[in-house]
Order: sequence, then C-alpha cells, then structure tokens
Amino acid sequence: MPNENMPHHQHSIDLTQVVEWRDGEVRRQPDYLAGEEPLEIRLDGRPISVTMRTPGNDLELAVGFLFTEGVIQKRSQIASLNYAKANGSRTMGNTVEVSLRTSSKPKHVRRNFFMTSSCGICGKASIDAVRAHSLARPTRDFFLDPQVLCTLPDGLKAAQRVFDKTGGLHAAALFNNQGEMIVLREDIGRHNAVDKIVGWALLEERLPLSDFALMVSGRGGFEIIQKALMASIPLVASISAPSGLAVRLARELGLTLVGFLRGRRFLVYSGEDRLRLLTAANVPVRQ
Repeated sequence: MPNENMPHHQHSIDLTQVVEWRDGEVRRQPDYLAGEEPLEIRLDGRPISVTMRTPGNDLELAVGFLFTEGVIQKRSQIASLNYAKANGSRTMGNTVEVSLRTSSKPKHVRRNFFMTSSCGICGKASIDAVRAHSLARPTRDFFLDPQVLCTLPDGLKAAQRVFDKTGGLHAAALFNNQGEMIVLREDIGRHNAVDKIVGWALLEERLPLSDFALMVSGRGGFEIIQKALMASIPLVASISAPSGLAVRLARELGLTLVGFLRGRRFLVYSGEDRLRLLTAANVPVRQ
C-alpha cells in the first residue's frame, strides 16, 4: 500500500489573526483557514496536471484524477505511488509521482491538464473527453428511500472535521442505501473531494461504486457528474443547484441527480425512479 502520510510541512488548516467587528465592538482574535496549495501530478516522470487543493489524501487525489480522466482503470495498473523526492532524498510534499506497469501505459495521454479549486476541468475539452470514455449507464438496481436521502446532509456535516474549524471546505461522501456513511473526504475544491473518494475506492479495490450514493456540498456541477459516472455511481445529491450541463449529462446517461437537498425538501432533476417517489408518497406528481 502507498504511504499516505502528509509531509510534516503541509497543513490542511492554517491559523491566522483577524480583526472582528461585532455590533460596534472591535477585537483581534485567531481564525482558522482552509489550506490551499498546488499539487503537481506526474505520470511516469512527466508532469500532466496541477490542481489547487487542500493538502491531505494527496495520493488518493492523484489516482482518483487519473481514473476519472480515463488514464487508468484499476489498481493493478499502478507500479508505484509516492510523493516525489528532490535530489533523491527530501520529500516534495506538493508533487505526487505515479508510475504505471509497462503493460498498462496508455498510448495517448492528454498533457498539461490544469484544474482550479473551483471548477475542475470544464468546457468543451472535458465534454469531448466524456464522450471518448464511452460511459456506461449506472445500474438501475440501486434504490434509496426519500426519508433516508433526507438524512444525508446531516451525516455529511457532522463528519466534516476541517469545515467545523474553517467554514471554507467542500466535502463529498459515499452512503449506502441505509444511509450509512462509508467514506468522506474534504477539499477546497469539490471535484477534488470526489477524486479523493474515487482514488480511495480504486486503492481499496472497491470500484465500481454501483451500490452507493454520492453526497456533495455546494452545487452539482458537470465535473461532479462526469466523475460519478466514471465510477459507476448511480445517484448524486447536493445541497445546492446543479448546472444545466450537469442535468443534461445526467438525463442522457440515466444518473439520478438531486439538488437543493435541505431539511425535508429536495428537487429531482433526473432518474426519479431510483427514489421510488410515487410509491413513497402514494400520490401522483403534480404538474
């Protein structure tokens, strides 16, 4: 197994000093910030991506990214996975080196991916990449009770340890159909949090994730749906709105997409059959 220990100089949380104004009173106090640093991903010695991320679970992030971009498909393709070293000794905490077995090396790898913490890889190049992957439709055998679905945001929030301190991180988590959390990852980029989960699943040899729902903080953007489909996740829920492109992709490939999941209310943009809404409510849908 790879060593996921973070280099000692890296921090997922930074401590700073701020000035607070509250109802006319001013005071200086400490405040926690979410860490954000660039991570370079190297494949067989070649830099192929730089992403702004919150340090932590970097090796998962690297292999999750390679999987969701279609570069690798399984753990056995990886020959080695480590933080890179400078001059053969000092660990470079912001660089991850992935080496593939000779038989697994892809013929063509799109070089110089660039990801921001807000968007991932967006636009036409990413859409074309999805089409090139020939994505399969997720299983139709996964179902989630609406009452269970409504418990996911509280489960997500309760497990966000770094967010509790900083208020500045996104999270993604896998849940089974009983509402039990399987794994959670945090990052300043929501797409990075998803890649960390997918990377965890690949390294644990738990792909495909066809028996789980993915809950994400923030919005359900196109890049989230793309990554979920690559991992065969049948249901994605978020506390905010999806994008139009995300909805179109979810509908085209039959993924269940839920937005504005807050309290006892949510909106279903695609794949309502997996929630068995009419059976649960026993009433027709009002137009």
